[in-house]
Amino acid sequence: MNHAVLDNRLRAIGVVPVVTIRDAADAPALGAALIAGGLPVAEITFRTDAAAAAIAALRDTVPDVLVGAGTVLDVSTLRRAATAGAAFAVTPGFNPVVVDAGRELGLPVIPGISSPTDIEAALARDIRLVKFFPAEAAGGLAFLKAVAGPYRDVSFMPTGGITPANLPDYLAQPFVAACGGSWIATEKDITDKRFDAVAAAAATAAALVARVRRPSETRSA
Repeated sequence: MNHAVLDNRLRAIGVVPVVTIRDAADAPALGAALIAGGLPVAEITFRTDAAAAAIAALRDTVPDVLVGAGTVLDVSTLRRAATAGAAFAVTPGFNPVVVDAGRELGLPVIPGISSPTDIEAALARDIRLVKFFPAEAAGGLAFLKAVAGPYRDVSFMPTGGITPANLPDYLAQPFVAACGGSWIATEKDITDKRFDAVAAAAATAAALVARVRRPSETRSA
Protein backbone atom coordinates (compact mmCIF):
# COMPACT_ATOMS: atom_id res chain seq x y z
CA MET A 1 0.00 0.00 0.00
CA ASN A 2 1.37 3.41 -0.94
CA HIS A 3 0.63 6.76 0.69
CA ALA A 4 -1.98 7.75 -1.91
CA VAL A 5 -3.98 4.56 -1.35
CA LEU A 6 -3.61 4.91 2.41
CA ASP A 7 -4.77 8.54 2.24
CA ASN A 8 -7.96 7.52 0.45
CA ARG A 9 -8.65 4.60 2.77
CA LEU A 10 -8.28 6.80 5.83
CA ARG A 11 -10.47 9.50 4.26
CA ALA A 12 -13.20 6.95 3.70
CA ILE A 13 -13.16 6.11 7.43
CA GLY A 14 -12.47 9.59 8.81
CA VAL A 15 -11.30 8.74 12.33
CA VAL A 16 -8.42 6.54 13.43
CA PRO A 17 -8.75 5.15 16.97
CA VAL A 18 -5.39 5.54 18.70
CA VAL A 19 -5.11 2.54 20.99
CA THR A 20 -2.92 1.56 23.93
CA ILE A 21 -3.43 -2.12 24.69
CA ARG A 22 -1.77 -4.08 27.49
CA ASP A 23 -3.00 -7.60 26.71
CA ALA A 24 -2.91 -8.85 23.12
CA ALA A 25 -5.69 -11.30 24.02
CA ASP A 26 -8.06 -8.31 24.01
CA ALA A 27 -7.26 -7.49 20.38
CA PRO A 28 -9.95 -9.67 18.72
CA ALA A 29 -12.72 -8.19 20.86
CA LEU A 30 -11.36 -4.71 20.20
CA GLY A 31 -11.42 -5.31 16.45
CA ALA A 32 -14.96 -6.68 16.60
CA ALA A 33 -16.09 -3.60 18.55
CA LEU A 34 -14.53 -1.22 16.03
CA ILE A 35 -16.18 -3.07 13.14
CA ALA A 36 -19.53 -2.98 14.97
CA GLY A 37 -19.14 0.76 15.47
CA GLY A 38 -18.27 1.43 11.84
CA LEU A 39 -14.59 2.34 12.29
CA PRO A 40 -12.59 -0.53 10.78
CA VAL A 41 -9.16 0.87 11.64
CA ALA A 42 -6.83 1.02 14.63
CA GLU A 43 -3.46 2.58 15.37
CA ILE A 44 -1.90 0.32 18.00
CA THR A 45 0.69 2.36 19.85
CA PHE A 46 4.03 0.91 20.88
CA ARG A 47 3.56 2.21 24.39
CA THR A 48 3.23 -1.29 25.82
CA ASP A 49 5.04 -4.59 25.33
CA ALA A 50 1.84 -6.10 23.91
CA ALA A 51 1.72 -3.86 20.84
CA ALA A 52 3.32 -6.19 18.27
CA ALA A 53 1.32 -9.20 19.43
CA ALA A 54 -1.87 -7.13 19.40
CA ILE A 55 -1.22 -6.03 15.80
CA ALA A 56 -0.65 -9.63 14.76
CA ALA A 57 -3.78 -10.79 16.58
CA LEU A 58 -5.90 -8.13 14.89
CA ARG A 59 -4.55 -9.02 11.46
CA ASP A 60 -5.19 -12.73 12.07
CA THR A 61 -8.62 -12.59 13.71
CA VAL A 62 -10.26 -9.42 12.33
CA PRO A 63 -8.72 -8.96 8.88
CA ASP A 64 -11.28 -6.31 7.90
CA VAL A 65 -9.63 -3.88 10.34
CA LEU A 66 -6.90 -1.71 8.82
CA VAL A 67 -4.17 -2.01 11.44
CA GLY A 68 -1.39 0.50 11.88
CA ALA A 69 1.42 0.91 14.39
CA GLY A 70 1.78 4.09 16.40
CA THR A 71 4.50 5.67 18.55
CA VAL A 72 7.14 4.25 16.22
CA LEU A 73 10.30 5.94 17.46
CA ASP A 74 13.06 3.87 15.88
CA VAL A 75 13.86 1.38 13.14
CA SER A 76 13.77 -1.58 15.51
CA THR A 77 10.16 -0.79 16.43
CA LEU A 78 9.32 -0.24 12.77
CA ARG A 79 10.66 -3.67 11.90
CA ARG A 80 8.65 -5.25 14.71
CA ALA A 81 5.53 -3.52 13.39
CA ALA A 82 6.20 -4.75 9.85
CA THR A 83 6.82 -8.31 11.04
CA ALA A 84 3.57 -8.23 13.03
CA GLY A 85 1.67 -7.26 9.88
CA ALA A 86 1.01 -3.55 10.33
CA ALA A 87 -0.33 -1.89 7.17
CA PHE A 88 1.19 1.47 8.07
CA ALA A 89 3.24 3.15 10.79
CA VAL A 90 2.81 6.51 12.51
CA THR A 91 5.55 8.54 14.20
CA PRO A 92 5.12 11.48 16.60
CA GLY A 93 7.83 13.51 14.84
CA PHE A 94 9.75 13.49 11.59
CA ASN A 95 12.55 10.95 11.91
CA PRO A 96 14.29 10.59 8.52
CA VAL A 97 15.92 7.31 9.54
CA VAL A 98 12.55 5.73 10.32
CA VAL A 99 10.94 7.19 7.19
CA ASP A 100 13.73 5.85 4.97
CA ALA A 101 13.55 2.44 6.64
CA GLY A 102 9.82 2.37 5.96
CA ARG A 103 10.48 2.89 2.27
CA GLU A 104 12.96 0.03 2.28
CA LEU A 105 10.46 -2.25 4.01
CA GLY A 106 7.57 -1.19 1.80
CA LEU A 107 5.68 0.01 4.89
CA PRO A 108 4.19 3.50 4.52
CA VAL A 109 5.15 5.80 7.38
CA ILE A 110 2.94 8.73 8.34
CA PRO A 111 5.47 11.06 9.97
CA GLY A 112 4.56 13.58 12.63
CA ILE A 113 4.91 17.24 11.74
CA SER A 114 4.37 20.51 13.61
CA SER A 115 6.11 23.06 11.37
CA PRO A 116 6.62 24.00 7.71
CA THR A 117 10.16 22.63 7.99
CA ASP A 118 8.77 19.21 8.94
CA ILE A 119 6.31 19.33 6.03
CA GLU A 120 9.09 20.12 3.57
CA ALA A 121 11.17 17.26 4.95
CA ALA A 122 8.25 14.95 4.18
CA LEU A 123 7.79 16.39 0.71
CA ALA A 124 11.48 15.88 0.00
CA ARG A 125 10.81 12.16 0.43
CA ASP A 126 7.63 12.32 -1.68
CA ILE A 127 5.38 11.91 1.38
CA ARG A 128 2.15 13.89 1.20
CA LEU A 129 0.26 12.29 4.07
CA VAL A 130 1.49 13.47 7.46
CA LYS A 131 0.36 13.43 11.06
CA PHE A 132 -0.14 16.85 12.69
CA PHE A 133 0.85 16.33 16.32
CA PRO A 134 0.10 17.47 18.94
CA ALA A 135 -2.72 19.08 17.00
CA GLU A 136 -4.47 21.32 19.47
CA ALA A 137 -1.34 22.22 21.42
CA ALA A 138 0.57 23.02 18.20
CA GLY A 139 -1.95 25.49 16.81
CA GLY A 140 -4.96 23.42 15.80
CA LEU A 141 -7.03 24.40 12.82
CA ALA A 142 -5.50 27.85 12.68
CA PHE A 143 -2.10 26.27 11.93
CA LEU A 144 -3.52 23.86 9.37
CA LYS A 145 -5.42 26.58 7.53
CA ALA A 146 -2.27 28.69 7.40
CA VAL A 147 -0.07 25.96 5.93
CA ALA A 148 -2.72 24.46 3.62
CA GLY A 149 -2.19 27.35 1.20
CA PRO A 150 1.46 26.81 0.28
CA TYR A 151 1.26 23.05 0.81
CA ARG A 152 -1.87 22.35 -1.19
CA ASP A 153 -0.95 18.76 -2.04
CA VAL A 154 -0.42 17.69 1.57
CA SER A 155 -3.00 15.71 3.56
CA PHE A 156 -2.98 15.90 7.34
CA MET A 157 -4.01 13.51 10.09
CA PRO A 158 -4.45 15.75 13.16
CA THR A 159 -3.94 13.87 16.43
CA GLY A 160 -3.76 15.17 19.98
CA GLY A 161 -6.61 17.03 21.60
CA ILE A 162 -9.18 15.86 19.06
CA THR A 163 -12.59 15.25 20.64
CA PRO A 164 -16.15 14.68 19.41
CA ALA A 165 -16.69 18.42 19.96
CA ASN A 166 -13.99 19.64 17.54
CA LEU A 167 -13.87 16.61 15.24
CA PRO A 168 -16.44 17.97 12.74
CA ASP A 169 -14.50 21.22 12.33
CA TYR A 170 -11.37 19.30 11.40
CA LEU A 171 -13.11 16.83 9.10
CA ALA A 172 -14.79 19.66 7.20
CA GLN A 173 -11.40 20.76 5.88
CA PRO A 174 -10.40 19.21 2.52
CA PHE A 175 -6.76 18.98 3.59
CA VAL A 176 -7.62 16.71 6.54
CA ALA A 177 -7.52 13.04 5.58
CA ALA A 178 -8.63 11.73 8.97
CA CYS A 179 -8.27 12.52 12.65
CA GLY A 180 -6.61 10.39 15.29
CA GLY A 181 -8.68 9.91 18.42
CA SER A 182 -7.73 8.32 21.73
CA TRP A 183 -11.21 8.63 23.27
CA ILE A 184 -12.76 5.85 21.16
CA ALA A 185 -10.96 2.83 22.61
CA THR A 186 -9.47 3.96 25.90
CA GLU A 187 -6.93 1.88 27.75
CA LYS A 188 -9.32 1.59 30.69
CA ASP A 189 -12.25 0.40 28.59
CA ILE A 190 -10.07 -2.23 26.95
CA THR A 191 -8.56 -3.39 30.26
CA ASP A 192 -12.04 -3.54 31.83
CA LYS A 193 -13.30 -5.33 28.71
CA ARG A 194 -15.99 -2.73 28.12
CA PHE A 195 -16.08 -3.35 24.41
CA ASP A 196 -19.69 -2.24 24.26
CA ALA A 197 -18.45 1.23 25.22
CA VAL A 198 -15.78 1.05 22.51
CA ALA A 199 -18.40 0.11 19.91
CA ALA A 200 -20.66 2.95 21.07
CA ALA A 201 -17.86 5.52 20.92
CA ALA A 202 -16.85 4.26 17.47
CA ALA A 203 -20.45 4.53 16.28
CA THR A 204 -20.69 8.11 17.56
CA ALA A 205 -17.50 9.05 15.74
CA ALA A 206 -18.61 7.31 12.55
CA ALA A 207 -21.91 9.20 12.68
CA LEU A 208 -20.04 12.50 12.97
CA VAL A 209 -17.96 11.57 9.94
CA ALA A 210 -21.09 10.70 7.96
CA ARG A 211 -22.64 14.06 8.78
CA VAL A 212 -19.63 16.01 7.59
CA ARG A 213 -18.43 13.97 4.63
CA ARG A 214 -19.83 12.03 1.72
CA PRO A 215 -18.75 8.37 1.97
CA SER A 216 -17.13 8.50 -1.47
CA GLU A 217 -14.96 11.54 -0.73
CA THR A 218 -11.33 10.98 -1.70
CA ARG A 219 -8.36 13.14 -2.51
CA SER A 220 -5.31 12.37 -4.56
CA ALA A 221 -2.07 12.45 -2.56
